[in-house]
Amino acid sequence: MRPPVRRTVRLLYGASLTAALVVPSAVPAQAEPLSRTPAALPAADGAKGQELPGMPTALDPRVEAVACTPASGEKAKKQDWSRQRLDLDRLHRHTTGAGVTVALISTGVDPGADGLDGRVTAEGEAADDCVGQGTFLAGLIAGTGGSTRRLAGVAPDARILALRGTDRRGRPDPALVTAAVRAATTAKADVIAVAVALPRKDTALTRAVAEARRGGAVVVAAATPEPPSRGSADEIPSRTYWPAGEPGVLAVADMLPAGTRPDAALPTADIDLAAPGAGVVSGGPRGKGHYLGGGVAVATAYAAGAAAAVRATHPEDAADAVARRLTATAYPADIPQLDAYAAVTTVLGAAGAPAAGAERAAEPVAVRDTSDTDRATGRAILFVLLGSAGVLSLLWVGFALTRARARGWRPAGAGTTKG
Repeated sequence: MRPPVRRTVRLLYGASLTAALVVPSAVPAQAEPLSRTPAALPAADGAKGQELPGMPTALDPRVEAVACTPASGEKAKKQDWSRQRLDLDRLHRHTTGAGVTVALISTGVDPGADGLDGRVTAEGEAADDCVGQGTFLAGLIAGTGGSTRRLAGVAPDARILALRGTDRRGRPDPALVTAAVRAATTAKADVIAVAVALPRKDTALTRAVAEARRGGAVVVAAATPEPPSRGSADEIPSRTYWPAGEPGVLAVADMLPAGTRPDAALPTADIDLAAPGAGVVSGGPRGKGHYLGGGVAVATAYAAGAAAAVRATHPEDAADAVARRLTATAYPADIPQLDAYAAVTTVLGAAGAPAAGAERAAEPVAVRDTSDTDRATGRAILFVLLGSAGVLSLLWVGFALTRARARGWRPAGAGTTKG
């Protein structure tokens, strides 16, 4: 064989082998979806450069004069882990909670707070949020994020009905909580979020909650109070708190980024759902700065926002169906973990479970829209088919050239002439 022909055959074989190795491996690289849910994140963002003042859950009752939580002069530099965990950026492409009213029973809400103006109804003392926690929670439910859009709440177009369930210092009061639940029912709120937990069952509150549920409201409540600031939670026995323990109420607990409850959390067996409750960023009642907050009330606000998003997307669903949707689509764990995006987008079967064939991941991951991936997969398969045809052609040419050389470049079937 002449040197140019030999080199040509070697190049053809080299190209064929390279294509055979590279082309098939392109399919999984194109088709495999990427998870947007980080595997591990810190409980607070301070160590990552997010230095913000803390939002208290209550003011010190030992101080005679009430000093309200001061305005924050700091602005958050990035989106916190909780919004990434709940996949809010993609959730907002499906719904922003428009047309839904969430009654928030907490320390009150400042109607003029940044990102909430025009969508808060707060009368009398409910408009005076000295502690700041109610306004912080309202931002998680329905805030727009102000100038920082990536810090929007779960349902940024929902309306907030602010109601007081505490005194001005943030101490829960059974009579105030009962009156607030009744006011929310009268106002026909779609979702009622009770961000406080009471240690004793109250007959009047039981009746108020039952009336709210008969009126069609989804009632979401903190599964426990916040842990004591002094002493150890280990010394407190497991018990039921109220109104979370009432029938039909969705009891919510806080979780860390790893999906576990905080070490100091009060024990209880009555938990339906866990939601982010540490290192969460939101605004307050004074100024346009941000705070870091956490606790059971924060988790309750996130669950209430998710309920508002579901009610906006599935307005035909009854309150019990909304609660089932939130728990059925949650990440599987010892305590189901809230997945706001899945709650809105998952197709459920008749019994309220994901439809047959919809497998859930073993680890908490974000459910992804695979339409773009499916198109990329189709293109990859076509590329593989065309590439494979090319590879076979190159192999055939190489084989034909080798056989031709063995025959001395004579046509196939030509014999040797005998004398």
